[in-house]
Amino acid sequence: MRGSEVKVAFSEGEVERYARHLVLREVGGPGQQRLKAARVLIVGAGGLGSPAALYLAAAGVGRITLSDDDHVSLSNLQRQVLFATGDVGQAKTAAAAEHLTALNPHVVVEPAPAVTGSNVAGLVAGHDLVLDGTDNFETRLLVSDACLAARIPLVSGAIGRWTGQVGVFVGRPCYRCLVPEVPPDAETCVAVGVVGALAGVIGSMMALEAVKLITGAGEALGGRLLIYDGLNGESRTVRVGADPACPACAR
Repeated sequence: MRGSEVKVAFSEGEVERYARHLVLREVGGPGQQRLKAARVLIVGAGGLGSPAALYLAAAGVGRITLSDDDHVSLSNLQRQVLFATGDVGQAKTAAAAEHLTALNPHVVVEPAPAVTGSNVAGLVAGHDLVLDGTDNFETRLLVSDACLAARIPLVSGAIGRWTGQVGVFVGRPCYRCLVPEVPPDAETCVAVGVVGALAGVIGSMMALEAVKLITGAGEALGGRLLIYDGLNGESRTVRVGADPACPACAR
C-alpha cells in the first residue's frame, strides 16, 4: 500500500479532527488522504477488534467492515471496550457500528457476517487491508489463505492469559508458515482466561500497524512477530521464516 496516491477533500471539521495527524511528518495531508480512502476489514469484533476498530475510526479510515455474528454478553465487557452494559444482547456488529459512527461520523461502518469457508473470499475482496483478531485457528487460516490469494496485507493479533502477539503478513511468509494447521491443543480465553487490558495493548498495536501500512509511515512488522509479555513487562520481536513446504504461499 506504500506510495499509493489518492486525492480526497476534507471538511473544516475533519481538518480540526485530524489536526495531530496532519502536522505529523510521517502522515501529513497525503497520509490522511490515504486513510480516508482506505477500506479495512476487521474480522472479529471482540477483545482485539474493539480497540482496533475504535482507533481506526478515530484515525479517519474511510470505510470499516466488521465481520462477526456474535452478540454482546456481560462477560465481554471486561475487555471489549467498544461496548457498554446497555449493549448486552445486541448483535456486536450493530452495536459497534452505532458506537463507531458516534465517535466519527465521517467513517462508514458496514456490518458483515462471520467468516466461513464459503464467504471468506467475498468478504476479503474489495478491501485494502484485513485485521484478524479472532479467537480460533480455523478462521485465522481461512482469512490468511484468502488474503494471500487476493494479495491483501493481513495484520494478525492474538492474546491469552498475559501474553499477546501481533504480526503483519504480506505474501511470503504467510500466516500458515507460522501456524501450518490447527493446533490439537489450542487454548481459548474461555478456558484459560485473559487480562482485559492486554486486549487494548495488542488491539492498539494492530491499529498502529494498519495506520503504518495505509500511510506508508515507518516499517510495518512484515515477516516479523512482536510478542508482548504483560505479566513481566517485556517484549521481543522474532522473524517468521517462509516455510518451503507451506501449502499456501509456497505453491
